[in-house]
Amino acid sequence: MKRKIYVLFLSAFFTLGKIAAQQKEVAANAVIVPIGGNTWQVGKYIKEDSDIISEEGIAKWDNPENEFKTFIRLAKKGTLDVWLKASVDEPSNLTVNVGHQKNTINISNGNEKSIYLGEWNIQDTGYVAIHLKANKQVALRGMVSLIVAGSAIDAGTHFVKNNEGNFFYWGRRGPSTHLNYQTPKDKDIAYYYNEITVPKGNDVIGSYYMANGFSGGYFGMQVNSATERRILFSVWSPFKTDNPNEIPEDHKIKLLKKGRAVHTGEFGNEGAGGQSYLHYNWKAGTTYKFLLKGEPVANNYTNYTAWFFAPEVGQWQLIASFSRPQTNSWLTGFHSFLENFSPMQGIYERKVYFGNQWVLDNTGDWYQVNKAKFSADNTARVGYRLDYSGGTEQGRFYLHNFGFFDHYTPIGTVLERTLMKRQPNIDFKKLP
Repeated sequence: MKRKIYVLFLSAFFTLGKIAAQQKEVAANAVIVPIGGNTWQVGKYIKEDSDIISEEGIAKWDNPENEFKTFIRLAKKGTLDVWLKASVDEPSNLTVNVGHQKNTINISNGNEKSIYLGEWNIQDTGYVAIHLKANKQVALRGMVSLIVAGSAIDAGTHFVKNNEGNFFYWGRRGPSTHLNYQTPKDKDIAYYYNEITVPKGNDVIGSYYMANGFSGGYFGMQVNSATERRILFSVWSPFKTDNPNEIPEDHKIKLLKKGRAVHTGEFGNEGAGGQSYLHYNWKAGTTYKFLLKGEPVANNYTNYTAWFFAPEVGQWQLIASFSRPQTNSWLTGFHSFLENFSPMQGIYERKVYFGNQWVLDNTGDWYQVNKAKFSADNTARVGYRLDYSGGTEQGRFYLHNFGFFDHYTPIGTVLERTLMKRQPNIDFKKLP
């Protein structure tokens, strides 16, 4: 009997909580969290091309199978009040989860309004996910923002605050990270060598694991879709544009040769130039090798050639060789990076290892590279997202991005891995 009374008391308590929640006014010091830059669809029914989140937010939520998560990073413990700014076409029922605490909200129809979702007790600092689920019926439109207040909200609360500079797009992609390798400054470097291992479970759609970056381009591997993966090698034109059609003839990247089954063409949108890629179903957990050559040639050109080694194949494969005009130098700017190029996938954590870096100078001497400076893109530098890190483990560098984990590596940190006595064994005369 006592248990029954206790259950009835709890039921009444939470029912009262729901009524009070819907009536609570937005706090005067509340903070607006735009949905367009901080929210993702989640759940087992989400398809690669079914994103309904735009820069304006969510135009219409009428499918109860759609669920959404919005992330903010808190620097304080305390209370968190949450409102949803939306219009209600028909009475709707939501479950709102923050951590292990949840609240069920019955929403009556009406014009645009700020719907109070409840108060939560935040017991730790770091990222918090506000998870909205529909219970059988939902008819909301014009979902533009969440509004947060409470003692946990202060100047140290981080999220994508506005869309100036297209930050809703970049913020949903997530922060890119880089390893800027320290190479001998008094040598003319002709080759870069690097090895990549993507741990199992970290080969997320939208990932680009770039091994051999240089001052004129980049070379690495991607996950383009659930069924497509690429080995990608691109060289920027010296002409500054995002449209390859605008490049003058004397600034165009020239293709010298390409490997078997390699696709070549031009690229744009993030600079422009010559592009090549090989469809290759590389595997997570396997280590792949990347070799890049750069050498100055006549008439103010530099030639760049890229080779890829897969242990499943057992030999070096030519990707492509390009000639870049208005350039006459050996290789400079050795770096690696990890980025996500799909805004829908910026919610998912991933990690990559880079190991056994070497450079070969133009006289034939190898030099091991075991120091790198860590950096990150503007999304990280302005503090909109802090889920990024880099470091060393078991003699390898790593980069770790996305997924809204709580720790981060300060930009500018110099990393040093253990020296490994594994000089590349390459017969250059047999390279295709």
